[in-house]
Amino acid sequence: MKKKIVLAYSGGLDTSIILKWLQENYKCEIIAYTADIGQKINKKKIIKNAKKLGVKKIIINDLKNTFVKDYVFPMIRGHALYEGSYLLGTSIARPLIAKDQIKVAKQLKAYAVSHGSTGKGNDQVRFELGYHYFGPKIKIIAPWRIWKLKSRTDLIKYAKKKGIEIPKDKKGEAPFSVDDNLFHTSTEGKILENPKNSAPEYIFQRTTSPIKAPNKFTFLTIGFENSDPVSINGKKLSPAKLLEKLNFVAGKNGIGRIDLVENRFIGIKSRGVYETPGGTLLMVAHRAIESITLDKKTMHLKDSIMSRYAELIYNGYWFSRERLNLQKIVDLKKQKVKGLIKLKLYKGNIIIVSRITKSKAYSMKNVSFEENKNFNRKTIEKFINNHKKQL
Repeated sequence: MKKKIVLAYSGGLDTSIILKWLQENYKCEIIAYTADIGQKINKKKIIKNAKKLGVKKIIINDLKNTFVKDYVFPMIRGHALYEGSYLLGTSIARPLIAKDQIKVAKQLKAYAVSHGSTGKGNDQVRFELGYHYFGPKIKIIAPWRIWKLKSRTDLIKYAKKKGIEIPKDKKGEAPFSVDDNLFHTSTEGKILENPKNSAPEYIFQRTTSPIKAPNKFTFLTIGFENSDPVSINGKKLSPAKLLEKLNFVAGKNGIGRIDLVENRFIGIKSRGVYETPGGTLLMVAHRAIESITLDKKTMHLKDSIMSRYAELIYNGYWFSRERLNLQKIVDLKKQKVKGLIKLKLYKGNIIIVSRITKSKAYSMKNVSFEENKNFNRKTIEKFINNHKKQL
């Protein structure tokens, strides 16, 4: 029986070349595997391109709800921001893809899995840590680290030689490297590689320029239960549909853009432009609902671990014991986090209009400027004097 390799396959030029290269160099049956996590996906094109290359088994798994519910939402609960600004849109997707790809490999008794990540990027680490966690005995093939093709030009030459269709916009060096899923879109490369260059407006794919955004406010209310968003304007939605709706509304209002230079896990600095419209709304709304439902100690404990929690996700350690242990801290008292947050959106801005909850964590009596029996001036004076001693 012919050996099998499960390839993470997008249907595009790069993974089509990898598919052909694997066939030639490993003499194996290649299974084309695609995880649908809300990226722009053309299933007909994926199937057509794989069949052209002689692939008999093509698997496209819809993981959108799993992705949002079990990966994005836990990360939002942790307020994870890598280096203070990156919402980890690419990082959070790779563990799920790796897990499902290994599941497919085991079901089909494949001896190896393969991915198309380059040798300079973070994704190779994220994929391979996930592969190792769920299938330590399954071989990992990373073509970009072992083949002789070193550049985009080499790939084009190889494709022409092997009769692989080359999209018109790929006949030179691709202008940008784009990754997208239901949570975000990232754009890197070409003009963006020089940090002194401003990002051209045409690269943005899911957010309107704040200048061209509507000249009127957009209001929406997000409902939370057990620390997760469950409804928009009173209508309950599945995790995927909820994020999809928030992406549309926030994107239309110019919300969720960020231009940053990040430190990759492997030590290289890289500049990218990220669009995370719905995720940006959720981060603001979640902090707002926690502010009136959780006690100070729990909130500050969560904040104290956020940087490490985000770094673990960025580096591909989603399944590590350390991340799982930190998640327990993130989810302390999550059952208390419930209520409604009303937001006003306007030209890239998010304004909190209203916080509504039945929680008793916020006391009107204690914060009132009117005189009341709950406020003891002598106790506060003693509190200050005790802290003076620590100076």
